[in-house]
Amino acid sequence: MTSDSQARSPKPVPASRVARELAHLSDMRANGELDRDEYEHRFSRMISELRDRRIEGNRQEIIAAIKPLLEDGRIHAAEYDRFVQQMGLV
Repeated sequence: MTSDSQARSPKPVPASRVARELAHLSDMRANGELDRDEYEHRFSRMISELRDRRIEGNRQEIIAAIKPLLEDGRIHAAEYDRFVQQMGLV
């Protein structure tokens, strides 16, 4: 028998938090705080954790949360495209 806490899946991550984390990761890379390998490791770990927990909202809401980061130049087009593809939002 499983307990209720084990049976429940983790709470989905709000799209606004995903946007903040993606921007923070990009900022750290741009400021030289992360080298290429550490950036790749953290990006991959973020994607894995988001797949496990899921992102709150539908595709349009998630895109609406991260698209302004691309438009403002806070993340690069390659980061946006990679995130969208790896999260299956295409």
